[in-house]
Amino acid sequence: MGFRMGIVGLPNVGKSTLFNALTRTAAAQAANFPFCTIEPNVGEVSVPDARLEKLAAIAGSKQIIPTRMTFVDIAGLVRGASKGEGLGNQFLANIRECDAIAHVLRCFEDGDITHVEGRIDPVADAETIETELMLADMESIERRLVALGKKLRGGDQEVLDQDRLLRAALAALNEGRPARTLKIADEDRKQWRMLQLLTAKPVLYVCNVEEASAASGNAQSARVAEMAAAQGAASVVISARIEEELAQLPEEEAKLFLEEMGLKEAGLDRLIKAGYALLGLQTYFTVGPKEARAWTIPKGTLAPQAAGVIHGDFEKGFIRAETIAYEDYIAGKGEAGAKEAGKFRVEGKTYEVKDGDVLHFLFNA
Repeated sequence: MGFRMGIVGLPNVGKSTLFNALTRTAAAQAANFPFCTIEPNVGEVSVPDARLEKLAAIAGSKQIIPTRMTFVDIAGLVRGASKGEGLGNQFLANIRECDAIAHVLRCFEDGDITHVEGRIDPVADAETIETELMLADMESIERRLVALGKKLRGGDQEVLDQDRLLRAALAALNEGRPARTLKIADEDRKQWRMLQLLTAKPVLYVCNVEEASAASGNAQSARVAEMAAAQGAASVVISARIEEELAQLPEEEAKLFLEEMGLKEAGLDRLIKAGYALLGLQTYFTVGPKEARAWTIPKGTLAPQAAGVIHGDFEKGFIRAETIAYEDYIAGKGEAGAKEAGKFRVEGKTYEVKDGDVLHFLFNA
């Protein structure tokens, strides 16, 4: 089950520097963790989770396999992209394929790096890209409504629902609000996702600051945080330049460098965790002598669907899930101890998997 986050931004905001640091970090992990660069602008990175190593140590697992997130470095946007300016069409198509958007904003001054708009104003930059995405959505919706017009006469419920949702989105956009501000009923969520509206995707604002502000941010990143809070979005402070340096250092040297900079963890770790939270994802674990592995699922996933992430046959033939909460596994120093303490549970098809569950699935082949 792959989750893709598109990294977007105006030219010269540090977007590609950040992506390059991400992919170099992932390459450095390759000795221990699965990693692949699918294309020059696509890379997979492991989601940091200290619980996995603790589970592996108790179980004596030979291999540790973390869950992963895919980052896509999307072509730089310019004003007019919704009309195909610059690499606009490619930009918009790539965003449609992503589950969420990490919007890199320039929150630093540097006379040697020009700004495409001739000024440093991250809030205005965010509005520029948001406007282009909204214009593209409006144009797309209007075309689709015309195409749906003839089909409406047939009374097909799916067509009627699609028309209703598109009109609701268009009304919001005409009021200057992105589609993600709409409250969508649970029964409409699947159809809503299938519309693939650009402004319906969740947004994480990434404030790229100068090195001295990496720990606490600056006045510009504070403005972005305020804007994000007003939108119900998220923001994270990061110094792409620091991340670039960190990505080239051995693990122990990187830790010392972080301490010297007054940072508790790498900005990339914060970015990945924030992206994971933004998408409403959680982790469950499978643990044994062969491997300790993390699996990504949306919050609210039921046991059969969680099993299906491992293999479709697990979901089709699901019988039950043997379950131990992470804390109980650690406290019992493994499965046997958890069983002795009465913390081992057998759950059925209606069980909603919790973050940190250690699971073993039984199924009919």
